[in-house]
Amino acid sequence: MSNYCPLCQSHNIFDFHKDNQRKYLRCNNCYLVFVSKEFHLSKEEEKKRYDLHENYHNDPGYRQFLSRIFEPMNSRIKPKSFGLDFGSGPGPTLSLMFEEAGHKMNLYDIYYSVDKSVFEKQYDFITASEVVEHLKEPFEVLEKLWVCLKPEGFLGIMTKMVLDQQAFSKWHYITDMTHISFFSVETFEWIGEHINSKLEFVDKDVVIFKK
Repeated sequence: MSNYCPLCQSHNIFDFHKDNQRKYLRCNNCYLVFVSKEFHLSKEEEKKRYDLHENYHNDPGYRQFLSRIFEPMNSRIKPKSFGLDFGSGPGPTLSLMFEEAGHKMNLYDIYYSVDKSVFEKQYDFITASEVVEHLKEPFEVLEKLWVCLKPEGFLGIMTKMVLDQQAFSKWHYITDMTHISFFSVETFEWIGEHINSKLEFVDKDVVIFKK
């Protein structure tokens, strides 16, 4: 059983929810809800599920979905900015949208674009769309991304947020076995304070941090 929070490292955690497949814990410090480690999928199982995703760069519906993070980010960054799309997936599309808008992009994905040299560069902006809910160690990943961001740079995150215990128990988002970390408004506020960042909630599932 996990005995500490994978975001803030606190041991002040409690049982939050249990269903037929997994057990979920919540941190009393940063309010992250997370799945106990014994329920994490192996890398092989995880990739099999990601391979089933059918997201295509020429799909208008998928582009419309991504516009919820693309548009507020694009309106904040300068022309010809340099960005990183973290967790770009098997069919990179968000990065393509930024390139079409005149920006330069690097990609990173643990399975589909494994080039760790991207973390040796500095970026004007970083996006993580539908990624953080998959992270086993969100603290380490967010720290790494923050270091790669230039001063005045932007980190945009899109993920569905926890509302309350009752809503969580009926939430379709937790039925995806690759989803293991669940953030709330309070969690993102904790992150903003921890990294000394300006935080904006620009949509019901989109937040932007400014360094």
